[in-house]
Amino acid sequence: MSDARFMRAALALARRGLGRTWPNPSVGCLIVKNGIVVGRGWTQPGGRPHAETEALARAGRNAKGADAYVTLEPCCHHGKTPPCTNALIAAGIRRAVVAVEDPDPRVAGKGIAALRAAGIAVELGVAADEARETNAGFMSTIARGRPLVTLKLATSLDGRLAVASGESRWITGEPARARGHLLRATHDAVMVGSGTVIADDPELTCRLPGLSDRGPVRVVIDGGLRVPLTVRLIAEARRTPTWFVVRHGIAGERRAALTACGVAVIDVPATPGGETDLAAALAALAEKGITRVLVEGGATLAAALVRADLVDRIAWFRAPSLIGGDGLPVLAALGVAAPEQARRFARVGIEPVGDDVLETLQRAV
Repeated sequence: MSDARFMRAALALARRGLGRTWPNPSVGCLIVKNGIVVGRGWTQPGGRPHAETEALARAGRNAKGADAYVTLEPCCHHGKTPPCTNALIAAGIRRAVVAVEDPDPRVAGKGIAALRAAGIAVELGVAADEARETNAGFMSTIARGRPLVTLKLATSLDGRLAVASGESRWITGEPARARGHLLRATHDAVMVGSGTVIADDPELTCRLPGLSDRGPVRVVIDGGLRVPLTVRLIAEARRTPTWFVVRHGIAGERRAALTACGVAVIDVPATPGGETDLAAALAALAEKGITRVLVEGGATLAAALVRADLVDRIAWFRAPSLIGGDGLPVLAALGVAAPEQARRFARVGIEPVGDDVLETLQRAV
């Protein structure tokens, strides 16, 4: 029971880093001696120092003969920091409790093998499901070559995101909007389409007290570069990283003006139908180190991602109101001709958020 308790505490530390550690996973570590926590650490912003290094530094001499609880297999390769396995061995820990194996081919069991070869007992698999959930984004980039994609929706009870005029402020209440900002804080990037930027001129920052430094990368899907240069995302691009995804071949003065404003432009191919290839866009984000993407785009981008089967999670805020058929639907057409063709998601949570409800869903197995 104590192993599970300490590992869950380490996972709580790991979750502190979500949205801040990319391209690295967010890891938590506890050093425990005689049932007392003598050191704790979590991956620092930008992915270093690693959790184990932080925890060992806090434990100091107390690490000798202690147990280390680590939410992801310690690294064993030389990158921008030395291997954490070496640090644990040098500190003289007696046992390592590891939640899950690291899927990165550079590690993938080698860290555990190095610890065992040094005479350290290793327990693997404690709170494994929770650890996989915490680092689902990192796992996705390794297994599928793309980030974990969460679609955030905010609608009336009947699935309308705005009234007929397009006005949507505010369908949900202040607590739901604050929760939406918290979602931004725990994701590496927030994605919208060009239509949302043109209609709403959003900031896409985290504006919760004490978390203003947690702003994700702003990603705009703008295949034809039609967003005006006067929007806030572009004006503030030098303060908050802003990336525009465009189709191959889009060049000229507009592109040069974007880069001059500090916007990074990412080129991806078009689909056979001439649309921006969203799978390629997500793969490009993964190559840049992004592991978790929160999509806040409108009905067009949301539907395109669903059609391409690129949505892993849905965070759906519903207000206790009805707008009716003349309101704007949350999704554009999906081309579903029969009920059995509908995209299926599994409900994993539902909770009140002020007067609204947050329903959490994930891809059905």
